[in-house]
Amino acid sequence: MYGQHEQAGASQAYLASLEGRLTADGCATRWEDWNGVPVLVGRRADFRMRWMATKLHLFTVAAAVPEITVATVSAFTDQVTKYAKDHKGGLPVGLQNGIGAFPVLVSDRVDPAAVHWAEEQQRLKFACMTRPVVVDSGRQYVGMYRGKPALGRVYASHFIEKGTAYFYGP
Repeated sequence: MYGQHEQAGASQAYLASLEGRLTADGCATRWEDWNGVPVLVGRRADFRMRWMATKLHLFTVAAAVPEITVATVSAFTDQVTKYAKDHKGGLPVGLQNGIGAFPVLVSDRVDPAAVHWAEEQQRLKFACMTRPVVVDSGRQYVGMYRGKPALGRVYASHFIEKGTAYFYGP
């Protein structure tokens, strides 16, 4: 879906540093092939009593693409949401556990509307919260929702903390 184009060096460098930050935070990481596109997958699970004694399975799925548009980031967000639900394992979502996901696209060609789309809100489906991340490797800008929505508010600080550590690193 995202083509077989060779990606810019800055995008690849960003993904390599992201992999290091995920690993340093205790995430299990691996690379997968999604229709010819190398995709970095990071995963961790955290349990907190303050989350009403629930476990949150956090997936970070990142890829370098030739260009990021609203359509591209929206479709990738849907793919990552499905992937996280299919690969969570354990109890069904909603039964004392939920899914969080950071779908991350990196490119040096980014439509400003895609950045706005990522920054405007958290996407929510039953027991699955996603915060799309758009990384403009050319401008060194990261667009991500950093708010505290009504639904899923109990996890908001965790998303902000992890998003800051993962995507705004050196």
